[in-house]
Amino acid sequence: MTASKFPAARRGLGLIALAVLGTVSSSWAIAQDETTGPYIGGNVGRTRADFDNGSINRTLAGQGLAVRSSTEDNSGTGYKLFGGYQLNRNFAVEGGYFDLGKSSYTYSTFPVGTFNGETRVRGLNLDLVGMLPVSDRFSVFGRIGAAYAQSRANLTSTGAVPVNTNSRRNDTNVKVGLGMQYALTEALALRAELERYRINDPVRNRGHIDMASVGLVYRFGPKAQTPVAQVYVPPAPAPVLAPAPVYVAPPPPPPVVVAPAPAPQPAYEPPVRPARQGRN
Repeated sequence: MTASKFPAARRGLGLIALAVLGTVSSSWAIAQDETTGPYIGGNVGRTRADFDNGSINRTLAGQGLAVRSSTEDNSGTGYKLFGGYQLNRNFAVEGGYFDLGKSSYTYSTFPVGTFNGETRVRGLNLDLVGMLPVSDRFSVFGRIGAAYAQSRANLTSTGAVPVNTNSRRNDTNVKVGLGMQYALTEALALRAELERYRINDPVRNRGHIDMASVGLVYRFGPKAQTPVAQVYVPPAPAPVLAPAPVYVAPPPPPPVVVAPAPAPQPAYEPPVRPARQGRN
């Protein structure tokens, strides 16, 4: 088994870790209470277990058996459900329930026999999350916390291998993680992250399980995890009142011009005829 299970994701998130560790602490002084409040969410993804399988070889050898071959399937499907409280723009407290899926293994022995195991891990966690907003919508974060995990192993055997029964182990160990978050709206964000859980397996002793997952975060209240850029809107100008109308008296009517009376006409007088003279 190799220690590196997600090489590409680990290299990319390693750069995020440097940014988070180098800048989140200096951002405490400028953290504001502008993005506080509760939130809930859930992730689903792939898991990969890494344990010391040499302990199985030693156990079988102690029973007088030699291991001829072995097969393992350490990948599975995991998920988590969580709730948290945003203390300010840079820090949050988050807790939840996780299921890291199953891993299985089979060992063939001499004298002829087989030893089979299947382990499932579930538990509860409580983390401190440090966030670094990169833009109005995009942010990176790192987490560190404690995980209380229950590892339940279902064991069977055949042939010369002694019969085994179920075994369970409960322990609290550290967990760490890195991630990225993009605000789709003021309330809903998309999250992608890589986490490592330290686990104590009932058979294979101490190891770890990595989970690479994506999920959604829903925030209660009007504010999102990263402030949305605000556009300045100038105040509306004061209304201009129209001047009060001024009463203007209408002009006086033009004077009435009376035409002069026509001159009186002289009375008609018939023409005077001259008197006739008598004949001589």
